[in-house]
Amino acid sequence: MTYKETTEYLFHSTPVFEKIGAAAYKPGLGTTEALDEHLGHPHRHYKCIHVAGTNGKGSVSHTLAAILQASGHRVGLFTSPHLVDFRERIRVNGETISEREVIDFVADHRSFFEPLHPSFFELTTAMAFWYFEKQKVDIAVIEVGLGGRLDSTNIITPILSVITNISFDHTQFLGNTLELIASEKAGIIKPGVPVVIGEADSHTRPVFARTAFERRAPIIFAEDDKILAGNLGKDSSHPAYLVDFVVCDACRCGKNRVNYELRGYCQEKNANTILWACEMLLQEGLIDGLDAIREGFMHVCEMTGLMGRWQTIRTNPTVVCDTGHNVGGWQYLSEQLRRQQCARMHVVFGMVDDKDIDTVMGMLPASAAYYFTQASTHRAIPVERVAEVAKAHGLAGQTYNTVESAYHAALSTAGEKDFIFVGGSSYVVADLLACL
Repeated sequence: MTYKETTEYLFHSTPVFEKIGAAAYKPGLGTTEALDEHLGHPHRHYKCIHVAGTNGKGSVSHTLAAILQASGHRVGLFTSPHLVDFRERIRVNGETISEREVIDFVADHRSFFEPLHPSFFELTTAMAFWYFEKQKVDIAVIEVGLGGRLDSTNIITPILSVITNISFDHTQFLGNTLELIASEKAGIIKPGVPVVIGEADSHTRPVFARTAFERRAPIIFAEDDKILAGNLGKDSSHPAYLVDFVVCDACRCGKNRVNYELRGYCQEKNANTILWACEMLLQEGLIDGLDAIREGFMHVCEMTGLMGRWQTIRTNPTVVCDTGHNVGGWQYLSEQLRRQQCARMHVVFGMVDDKDIDTVMGMLPASAAYYFTQASTHRAIPVERVAEVAKAHGLAGQTYNTVESAYHAALSTAGEKDFIFVGGSSYVVADLLACL
C-alpha cells in the first residue's frame, strides 16, 4: 500500500474517536497489552514521561520534549490528535515518523492485530512505542489520549508523571463530577514515581493526594509554589529566573529571563507546571540547566512542530488560531479575546458534539462579527445548530458550510487593523491549516 492507502486503512478499518466519537472508545488495556507483548514491550527500552490533564497537556508535552532535546537527548514525542498529517502524532527530535515507517508497521503487523480489532488509538500507541525503540530514543514524552487509568498509554512505567489540570470534558467516559474525572486522570500515578499536579481545587486535590499516598509516589502541587519567580533547583548552583509572557506584566524586570514562545493566558500556568517537572528532571540529571530550559521555552514550535496554540497565521489583519475546545480552555481564551486591541474582531467558530457549546457561547465577546462553521468531521455540530445557540446568546453572524469558506469570508471583510480568531475545536484549526 502507499502511504495514503495506509492511512486511509487506519482511519477506516479501525474505530477512530476523532471521527466517530464514543463508538470508538475502548476502555481497558487488554488489546494494548497484547500488541505490546507482540512487539516485545518496546517502551521498556527507554525512559518515559507521562502527561495527562484536561487542558494544556499538549503544550506541556511539547515544551518538555524541547527542553530535553536542548539537553542533548534523543527524544520521542507522542501526542494527539494530529491537525494536518497523521505523522504529527509520532516524532523524534521534532521530526515526524516517515511515511515508509508507517507503511511498514501496518504491513508487517497487520496479520497479528487485525483479529484483535484494535481502536485507532490503540494501534497508533503501539506504533509510537515501537518506533521510539527502533529510533533508539533516550526518553519519550507520552501524552495521554483520554482520561488516564484506562488509556492505551497507561501500560508504561514513567520516571515522572504530570497532570496539568481537571475540568469537565468527556464526561460520558470519565464521570460527571470533578472527583470522578480526577480519579481517572490519577490512574497514571505509578508506585514510587514522582507526580507533578499543575492545578487542583478542593474537589480534585484530595483525590490526587490520596492516590499518591496509597502508591507512595512523591507529589508536588505546582500552584502552591510559583516557581516562575523562584529558584531552579534546591541548591545555590541554579540561578533564579523569570518567565516573560505577553500577558504577564509582573515579569518585566530581573535577569535570567526565559521567553516562552507559546502565547496565551493559559501558558503561564502551563509554564509553572513545566518548570516543576524540570525541577524533578534536574534531580535525575536529565536536564543541563537554565540554558536548556531557556532554549526549550523559546523555540518549542520549531523544535517539536507544535501548531495551533494561539498561533499567529498572518498580520494585517492579524489572524490567530487556537485549539482550545472545552469550557476549561475557553476560560482563558475568552479573556484573551476580550483584551485584544483591534479595530474590529472577527471570530470563525465551530465545535464538536461532545462539548458544552452553550456554556462556551456564553463566554464569547458579544461585539465580534461571527462566521459560524463546521469542521470536516462527522462529530461536528451542524452549523445551523451552532448559529441557533449563538443567537440565544445574542451573537450575530453568518453561516458557512466549511472552515475554509468561513475564513475567507472573514479575511475579505476584515480591515488591516482588525483581528480574526479561528477556533472552537481542534478540527476547525485542522481544517484551517489544511486549506492554508
